[in-house]
Amino acid sequence: MPIRQPIVCVLGHVDTGKTLLLDKIRKTSVQAREAGGITQHIGASFFPVDTLKQLVGPLLSMIKGEIEIPGLLVVDTPGHEAFTNLRKRGGSVADISILLIDVLRGFEEQTYECIEILKSRKTPFLVAANKIDRIPGWNSYPDTPFLKTYQLQGRYVKEDLDNRIYDIIGVFSRLGFEADRFDHMKDFTKTVAIVPTSAKTGEGITELLMVLVGLTQQYLKKRLQTTKGPAKGTALEVKEETGVGLTINAIIYDGILRKNDLIVVGGKEKPIVTRIRAILVPKALDEIRDPRDKFSSVNSVSAAAGVKIVAPDLEGALAGAPLYAVPHGEELEMYARLVSEEIERIRITTDVDGVVLKADTLGSLEAIAESLKRNDVPIRMADVGDVSKRDIVEADVVKEHKPFYGVVLAFNIRVLPDAQEEATRKNVQIFSENIIYRLMDDYLLWLRNQQKAELEEKFERLVTPGKIRILEGYVFRRAKPAIVGVEVLAGRIRPKYTLVKAETGEEIGGIQQIQHKGKALPQVQQGMQAAISMDKPVVGRHIFEKDVLYVKMPERHAKVLLTTFMDMMTPEEQETLNEYVKLMRKKIPFWAA
Repeated sequence: MPIRQPIVCVLGHVDTGKTLLLDKIRKTSVQAREAGGITQHIGASFFPVDTLKQLVGPLLSMIKGEIEIPGLLVVDTPGHEAFTNLRKRGGSVADISILLIDVLRGFEEQTYECIEILKSRKTPFLVAANKIDRIPGWNSYPDTPFLKTYQLQGRYVKEDLDNRIYDIIGVFSRLGFEADRFDHMKDFTKTVAIVPTSAKTGEGITELLMVLVGLTQQYLKKRLQTTKGPAKGTALEVKEETGVGLTINAIIYDGILRKNDLIVVGGKEKPIVTRIRAILVPKALDEIRDPRDKFSSVNSVSAAAGVKIVAPDLEGALAGAPLYAVPHGEELEMYARLVSEEIERIRITTDVDGVVLKADTLGSLEAIAESLKRNDVPIRMADVGDVSKRDIVEADVVKEHKPFYGVVLAFNIRVLPDAQEEATRKNVQIFSENIIYRLMDDYLLWLRNQQKAELEEKFERLVTPGKIRILEGYVFRRAKPAIVGVEVLAGRIRPKYTLVKAETGEEIGGIQQIQHKGKALPQVQQGMQAAISMDKPVVGRHIFEKDVLYVKMPERHAKVLLTTFMDMMTPEEQETLNEYVKLMRKKIPFWAA
């Protein structure tokens, strides 16, 4: 079976040089035009094998052999928004990814997010430790392989770079990955390769491409086998084009797509069935005379390819949705069902009580849904499109009995005016962001704070453990009411709390008032001394100086404290609770069990 070119995606935190890296690879290749140059696909650039040979040629001996893949298809849109849309059932359309890390700044917020997404899509990746030209004292040698340029640096500069690479290796190790600099590695299957690069000067780019080619040839051969059958692909974006109307930019990862093919693609309401009018590919850069005339039409394309599909009835097509060409003579219904099932799987509507999630594309919807699941947040509804009044009503229903989940999470979309009004009126929280990790962080922080506040409120309503000692020489009145000085040994006491004897568990009555220096207090805590008045006991008959007393706790409260609130109590309170339970179990064997 023929093997196709691998689909490569570039990920990384903002400003790590993703676009610059793509430009640099392209420019170098454009300069290598004599060798076949690069063809621009829709949303991707194709680097043919001859171009790769010219770029990687001198280093080929390192990977022991020939370049067997027909080239590389590099997705032009960098960043994980594009990557999330390169989705297909059970993983990603991208075969391999380059993760850019700024060598000076190391791991940043989105770096972690990229790794989460790569992990969830099971996509192999290598790391470009970029911006080595910014290391203090670095002498740049444009377009030189890294190993050569590294040898030409001063001792301290080399040490500086080595330490920064070690830091990156350290973070990977904490995340459960083995990583190392590419030239120190033996096993590329178990270890993440780190290639130091400069997208600005081109240093290290040849090694980056070499490792990329080597990895795909060695470990992805099976995955890269293609069939001669009808095309399978993914819609990257739905775009209006002057003169042709709505079009779909798609990546075809298997089979052959032909003009006049009947295709099924995921839509907002239901699968869209349409016939291809034209398959457009960009003209070579030097062929574009008129900006409106930037595409040329082709009769067919083979995987892997980035194309623009012109067809009628594309309204409502979803970015990130599957796209299938229907083979001649096969049932259309089967393919429509495949697409429906795939989309319904993502439009999760399983939990009755959960958040309402809205996003711009199917890809980001899936990525956020996976992130919510990892954080044990249930989802009531997940869909593509702007936030409408109906979404607020859905969230409000949940808010009635699960206030923390009665919210709307909106990614990279608008909140319609009537939805905003309804949210204000019903006091429904809307979290809106255009960066996935920020949306998650904002909501999870709010959720944790709300849960903490609720726990504290519940805790406050409970009768919590308390242990006091009657102070010697501080009996102010013997009866009706008895007034004595006490010290709180653990926990707290409040007016209306009932007290029991520590030895016998015998009830001696409730606290009427607590005073300190003539002032009434609502409570006193461990370490404090105060005077308490009690109506029932008589000093010298029921209670004595030096007596230790416990706060009487309802069994239900003790049970809840034992199961839910142990970590909200001090060690002394925990000890007092255990002592009190032990005391009660002498009378009632399974008390608070």
